[in-house]
Amino acid sequence: MDWRKHVRTALDGRHPGLGHRVELGLHALILYSALSMGIETLPGLPGWAMTMLFASEIVVVAVFTIEYALRLAASPAPGAYARSFFGIVDLLAIAPFYLGLVFAGIGIDLRAVRALRLLRVVRLLKLARYTNAIDRLISAWRAVKEEVAVFGMAAVIVLYVCALVIYQFEHDAQPEAFTSVLDAMWWAAVTLTTVGYGDIYPVTPVGRLFTVLMLFVALGIIAIPTGLVASALSAIRAKEAAAEDREAARPSGTVRD
Repeated sequence: MDWRKHVRTALDGRHPGLGHRVELGLHALILYSALSMGIETLPGLPGWAMTMLFASEIVVVAVFTIEYALRLAASPAPGAYARSFFGIVDLLAIAPFYLGLVFAGIGIDLRAVRALRLLRVVRLLKLARYTNAIDRLISAWRAVKEEVAVFGMAAVIVLYVCALVIYQFEHDAQPEAFTSVLDAMWWAAVTLTTVGYGDIYPVTPVGRLFTVLMLFVALGIIAIPTGLVASALSAIRAKEAAAEDREAARPSGTVRD
């Protein structure tokens, strides 16, 4: 095994010697980086805490910079890796820190650049390298994407029809709230998704009755896509379990006379 393969398998948690230690270390850094962003926003943090958080950020960025450089060096096709999804994620995870250093050196206002630090959260997407759950979700989506697309189109049509109907019921009673069908679409979207902000609501008896009917429709709008994906995931898990059972039942070898 050459050094490039050693590096690739170590970073992916498949190295026979390092095992999952590198994998778990990267997981911990990803999660710590995301949590530290929230801790930094706490009011009244002492100076020593801010200093420690900044120092730990430098360490985290250094580790992920080394990881990115190693992946480029160990990849059979560095350009292809750099243009790949996870290659872009790796770059976005470290770029804001270095951009902040560059702009700080030339005296440009850093408020907009500091916002780029939020891109550190994309490191969490790297967890997809280490779990089969993402693969199952992708397979489930591929299995039901046509049904979900058709249902989504139907939901948009229902949304517009509901907006047209409620506009007819409520425009005369609330011309300032239901100014147009487009305003009514906002109400329909909030109601169909069961969010219910309460900024716009019907006041006429017919409008309220129609809203009750809409709420029953909303239950189906939320439940049906969820049920489709859940059913596809169950089918995938059942197929994997059946394959594992067949593999376990296969005889390990035969004895010949």
